[in-house]
Amino acid sequence: MRVVVFVKATEESEAGKMGSSELLEAMGRYNEELVDAGIMLGGDGLKPSSLGKRIGFDGAKRIVMDGPFAETKELVAGYWIWEVRDMDEAVAWVKRCPNPMFGYSEIEIRPVYEMSDFAEIMTPAAEEVHDRVRDKIEGQ
Repeated sequence: MRVVVFVKATEESEAGKMGSSELLEAMGRYNEELVDAGIMLGGDGLKPSSLGKRIGFDGAKRIVMDGPFAETKELVAGYWIWEVRDMDEAVAWVKRCPNPMFGYSEIEIRPVYEMSDFAEIMTPAAEEVHDRVRDKIEGQ
């Protein structure tokens, strides 16, 4: 099962405040453990939302909004993509994570949709295009 693990933003991360060199080293060791265990497929920290954009969709209309975005507690400061047996394994790994922020912080785990989740509505044409996209990504 694939999951995306979100490190939730804080006021400090939204202000661009960097952690200590000790935290950077601890997170590096943690990431190395994840890779060595075959769990981590990818991940990165994200810069503050003040440097980002949001695009709103309303029918054919597109609305571009500049950051920063309100509600810091709803923003993401980083992410991992993991391959785990189940949600219990993902929770166990998150519990081992160094606190990624200065004070209280939260990490959220969300399962990723797999193609099998779309079996009831998958058409041969949709399957063909998804296979092409997957093959192109894997070929990069």
